[in-house]
Amino acid sequence: MSERKVLNKYFPPDFDPSLIPRRKVPKNSQQVVRLMAPFSMRCNTCGEYIYKGKKFNARKETVEGEDYFGIKIFRFYIKCTLCSAEITFKTDPKNTDYASEHGASRNFEPWREEQAVEEEDRLAKLEEEENNPMKALENRTVDSKREMEILDALQDIRARNARIERAGQSDDLLARLELQTVEEDEEDEEKKRLDEEDEKLVQAVFSKVSVPPTASTSSSSGEPEASNLVALKRKANVGDSEPALEKLLSESARALIASKSSLAPQASKKRKTDGGLGIKIVKKKKAAT
Repeated sequence: MSERKVLNKYFPPDFDPSLIPRRKVPKNSQQVVRLMAPFSMRCNTCGEYIYKGKKFNARKETVEGEDYFGIKIFRFYIKCTLCSAEITFKTDPKNTDYASEHGASRNFEPWREEQAVEEEDRLAKLEEEENNPMKALENRTVDSKREMEILDALQDIRARNARIERAGQSDDLLARLELQTVEEDEEDEEKKRLDEEDEKLVQAVFSKVSVPPTASTSSSSGEPEASNLVALKRKANVGDSEPALEKLLSESARALIASKSSLAPQASKKRKTDGGLGIKIVKKKKAAT
């Protein structure tokens, strides 16, 4: 596909551009251009309306003897779509617009009429001030008074906006404080709930602890046999110093441990007398010969 739109042209080795004859063009020649109607207009011959944006094959030429600060003015020739009457319009660099010249009249445009009226009033005011100095003084006084009123109104608007902004900031601060308080209350409630759950879990786990079977023996004082389940007491506060192990045991468990400790020396003596095996060794004496 790239070969279909080749921009390079072949020039033979003996090509000499100076041998190409110069084309004679008239000074103000017209060019055929494609354009759209810059404004809505009505044909003066048949009354046909031509809307803005209608495309035409037009002829363009430079207007002789007219310019705007060195900017050239161009004229365009089009034909009516109904009667083929010639219509011309030209550029207007002063107003950055186009002006109808011949064959059609521009449709009414309210914004253009308002601008024209304002411009006429301004020019009339300037002319009147030049001829009457007192009128110029009165106009300047009115203008200064109007400016002061505008400045006062602007200051009032700024003060009101600042007051509204301060009120909004205070409301936001109060809302933030209320939200922070609610969040703190929720955190406290959640912490309290978690502490209660931990307390219940600790009570369920540490309330009863199983004791080995060897520990369930009767004491020498005739007390009944201790149960395999011994109740333990949990610390009241986690921050306090850790109590001794004997304080966590119940009365029966402490008695059981005391009885076991009293029986331990007797068992050790028995093991020593039995030689550690429970067998009595007897030595026989040799008979005298």
